[in-house]
Amino acid sequence: MTDPILSVSHLSKRFGEHEVLTDISFEVQQGDVVSIIGASGSGKSTLLRCVNFLEQPSGGAVFFHGRDADTQWSRAEYHAKVGMVFQSFNLFGNMSVLDNCAKPQQLVLKRSKAQAQAQALAYLDKVGMAPYRDARPSQLSGGQKQRVAIARALAMDPEVLLFDEPTSALDPEMVGEVLGVMRQLARSGLTMLVVTHEMAFARDVSSRVLFMDGGLIVEDGPPQQLFVSPQQPRTREFLRRVLEK
Repeated sequence: MTDPILSVSHLSKRFGEHEVLTDISFEVQQGDVVSIIGASGSGKSTLLRCVNFLEQPSGGAVFFHGRDADTQWSRAEYHAKVGMVFQSFNLFGNMSVLDNCAKPQQLVLKRSKAQAQAQALAYLDKVGMAPYRDARPSQLSGGQKQRVAIARALAMDPEVLLFDEPTSALDPEMVGEVLGVMRQLARSGLTMLVVTHEMAFARDVSSRVLFMDGGLIVEDGPPQQLFVSPQQPRTREFLRRVLEK
């Protein structure tokens, strides 16, 4: 097996006396789609934020291409290589769709305006948002905003893309359009780490699924094993609750 593109080793996170993550370890190979599932408050989003250093871990380490992501990569370089798509879109309201996707490239990657806009338009086209290049975020639906946010992340040429519950802020009829884009990205071979409550996506698209409970990874396995014959009682109970809804 090749070396992992991303490796999380004995990661922990405390807020005061409260330990939110405990001794988290897993590896992600290039091209993997790893879904992280679990009940609200299980530590899923905190884990993703620690992997991207939006939260500083209390212990342990994250390695990207075998190098310590905290000490051997600059933050700007690491965030360009390991991008993130948030549930709340995080678009700049005073910029057009095109500028939202082009300006970060100019600032971080030092691309020319022409280069950045060409790259932005290519990815806006890929997610079906090129016709809205001149619109402001306030003129878009939630699903459209999230597709712009995905295009913005892709325009930075990331090697890994982290998704933090990308459909949770959307109306139900808009969830499908965003999941459709994510399925397309998975088929293209992009390495993805996805915190999601969309069980069908986790089951059908993932190469691996991590089930978290109480700040721990309780079970880690291929979706056909984890969804069909989970090994741990806590996994079985969680799936029974969510799949019966």
